[in-house]
Amino acid sequence: MLSVLTTNQWGLLAEAAITYECVTRAIDASRPIDDERYDLIIDLRPLLYRVQCKLARLRNDVVVCRLYTARRGREGLINRRYEIGEFDLFGIYCHEISRCFLLPADDFVGFRQVHLRVGPSKNNQELGVRWAREYEFGATIEKLNGPIAQLGERRHGMPKAAGSSPAGSTRKPPTRRLSLF
Repeated sequence: MLSVLTTNQWGLLAEAAITYECVTRAIDASRPIDDERYDLIIDLRPLLYRVQCKLARLRNDVVVCRLYTARRGREGLINRRYEIGEFDLFGIYCHEISRCFLLPADDFVGFRQVHLRVGPSKNNQELGVRWAREYEFGATIEKLNGPIAQLGERRHGMPKAAGSSPAGSTRKPPTRRLSLF
């Protein structure tokens, strides 16, 4: 089925799947108005992440994804790799297993393609294997969000903010004594 799609349709399929993943996790996703090097912006308050969406294929328990652009020009097919700073994350959707992955762009931007292993290797190799589970959408979102501080409320006749909950999730500023003499 995917073989009859154009490259633009492949990209739209990946964008739609990653947007769907965001919506099901109550993460706001937006599209840039202008022609940018990224396809989506995901809002992980307080930070925004620019995402370049890619469609991957499954080959022998390995998710394989090309990490470059290809377009037709006067000289024929023009391949261009991405550069550091153009976006923050690769958003990858693998249709065959219906899963989305997020990869930090700075770690993969120089690669021509990436291989993420879904199942065990035939020789049981573990060292140097890039496991798909480490880059699954939810796992990466948790890494990006980190610990979340929440404000609590205490009442003493009038409402006041109690600070961070749990109390140890933020640092207290050092106290300074001012000397008048």
